[in-house]
Amino acid sequence: MVVGLRLPGGTDVVVKARADDGRAVSCVAAQARLTGRGFPCARPLTPVVGVGSLTVHAEEFRPGGEVLGGDWPDVAARYAEVFARLMAELADVTVAPPLPNPPWVRWDHTDSGVWPAIDCLDNRDQSVVPGYIVAAAERARGRLLAAGLACVLGHADFEAQNLRWHGREVWAVHDWDSLAWQPGAASGSFASAGPPTLAPIESSEAFLVAYW
Repeated sequence: MVVGLRLPGGTDVVVKARADDGRAVSCVAAQARLTGRGFPCARPLTPVVGVGSLTVHAEEFRPGGEVLGGDWPDVAARYAEVFARLMAELADVTVAPPLPNPPWVRWDHTDSGVWPAIDCLDNRDQSVVPGYIVAAAERARGRLLAAGLACVLGHADFEAQNLRWHGREVWAVHDWDSLAWQPGAASGSFASAGPPTLAPIESSEAFLVAYW
């Protein structure tokens, strides 16, 4: 839950509340470190506190900027440059790994089946998921697990909808609740600006080239 508030002095803030899964303290601490170094993201204003079954914190309101749409290779390179800067800043941030990872990158889960256990989804009719989707997920998960890539602290929801730009300059990277302790997936997902989508292979390649 995300709520905008105007304080008595006129300052606008954002309050975020989420189920207490043990991740929030690390996510907010990393976000605070990056804002202290001048990275373009909202500055946390409070520590994380427990309120019943929720963890809650407040951060500055950072409005403005435009979504950079498109999935062409030149757009991919612009996103990759921001992602490289973000990852370089996170490289020496020491926090407890924000586990469990967000479910969409939790391919190393130990639950039964190909998907991690998520009650709100598991209770739905699984027969409507096409067999070819399940088969593709099984193959992808197998390859990811076999890759043996090192886990790193990174932004696991690095998508167009979570960034804002002023011209060619990035203005804000949002959604720091989605930090993860996993190899990244940004080269495929950067172009999502609404319904989830994957970038074309040539654009993912351009992203990786610019990133490295």
